[in-house]
Amino acid sequence: MKRILPFLLALMPMTACGGTAGNSYRQATMEEAISLMEEETGYVILDVRTGQEYANGHIPDAINIPNETIGSGEISQLPDKDQMILVYCRSGSRSKQASKKLAALGYTNIVEFGGILDWTGDTVSETP
Repeated sequence: MKRILPFLLALMPMTACGGTAGNSYRQATMEEAISLMEEETGYVILDVRTGQEYANGHIPDAINIPNETIGSGEISQLPDKDQMILVYCRSGSRSKQASKKLAALGYTNIVEFGGILDWTGDTVSETP
């Protein structure tokens, strides 16, 4: 608990895009995101790059919903709007855009952690 409390307190002020409830997301460093993945359960890792980029290599267990396809409609792959969603792209730009859109759609537990370029863990590929 002593390890987790400072981490949680550090995340509290990390909101972007306004700050009204339901219209914001948290930003985390890659290290913070990895800690969340190790300590939490029930989260979704969301890769918002193109399908080809995803197929070439992605974080294990990540699902792919390209940023360009996130709009104003419901997202069937993300039915629980209170579930923690850890969002990344290639460098961090599209993940911020997607996080803003998800927050506007009513998702409440979004953690944007940048790009796979900074990922030091394993990746999986769907191409030979």
